[in-house]
Amino acid sequence: MQLIFIHGSGGCKEVWKYQAEFFDNAITLNLPGHPDGNVRASIKEYSDWLHEFIQEQGVKDRVLVGHSMGGAIALRYALDYPNHVKGLVTIGSGAKLRVQPETFTLLEKALHKPALASEYINAAYTFIAPELRHVIQARDKENTPAALLNDFKACDGFDVLDNLSEISIPLLGIVGDKDLLTPPKYTRFLISNVKNGQELVITKGTHYVFAEQPKVVNQGISEFMQTL
Repeated sequence: MQLIFIHGSGGCKEVWKYQAEFFDNAITLNLPGHPDGNVRASIKEYSDWLHEFIQEQGVKDRVLVGHSMGGAIALRYALDYPNHVKGLVTIGSGAKLRVQPETFTLLEKALHKPALASEYINAAYTFIAPELRHVIQARDKENTPAALLNDFKACDGFDVLDNLSEISIPLLGIVGDKDLLTPPKYTRFLISNVKNGQELVITKGTHYVFAEQPKVVNQGISEFMQTL
């Protein structure tokens, strides 16, 4: 099975450092516009881009692992291309990802004052080890606030609440019990409404639980893979 890791809003492939080190031949990718190329305006467009990427790579027996927006992309992919994926793992994600209006207001200002975006997003990295946190922060600056704003708009327009029953692909939903951005209830709803879902709630984990507690997350993914 081929694991493909999809980062979240404004993110980068480097965020999956501990997963790339643990899983042999794992694919970690930068979505378009992060920073190279052009961002996509919707989750659907990101899903279509991912399908083209996978077809070009000739990857078979793929399992998609997506964080936050990446989880939304994985869900959209499963709906659009159900025969092209063996399993899904969402981390801190959900079937609907609304964004608060004040967040958009802040990021609009950050287009002219990038430090505002850094202050906003850096708070989410508090429990990530410094060696990785510094890499992620540097990559955030390369991607620019414009990419983050674009991705949040894409998330805000994402809603597959009424389509979850169509997903029969095995799905593991991972979430930290302290995740305030995408609370456990998001994952609980997701798992309860797909045909073959299981949940892993990680104690003291926040939105970036996979980077904070990689051993626990990697073990959970490994056990899930064994069931496929």
